[in-house]
Amino acid sequence: MRGRGVCLRLAALLFLLFPLTAHAVTPGERLADPALEARARAITTELRCLVCQNQSIDDSDASLAKDLRVLVREKLKEGMSDAQVREFVHARYGDFVLLRPPMKPGTLLLWAAPLIALLAGAAAIWMAARRRAGVPATPAKALSEEERARLKTLGVSHLETPKS
Repeated sequence: MRGRGVCLRLAALLFLLFPLTAHAVTPGERLADPALEARARAITTELRCLVCQNQSIDDSDASLAKDLRVLVREKLKEGMSDAQVREFVHARYGDFVLLRPPMKPGTLLLWAAPLIALLAGAAAIWMAARRRAGVPATPAKALSEEERARLKTLGVSHLETPKS
């Protein structure tokens, strides 16, 4: 019974230490209009934080991400459409700011890299398997009479002769 209580306390502690959702958007940044705020959140989840690089600006705590979140909300308040706001940010920061960059010659390697890595890994595994399977096992050659006599002197009396 004691072990169960310890487990429950540990689970409660872990639950308190790791919040289920933690968004970087502060209450001061939120728009009063819920529809406009939902549009802003949709846009900011598609834009990469230029400091963190693996987070959206919606999730990032970096000051640049905060500035971009505020900028997106200002542009929406000015009456820009979602596409216009994305294009505005994209024009200033390039393809890198987009978490889903467009498919074009400049980003082709970015889109193809996972497939190339998968194919390279599969080819490496295939080649290693062929190399292993291609090496025939060399059959053991029969012992000479001299070797048999020496083994008998060492006390080895049961010898199997290889079948050919």
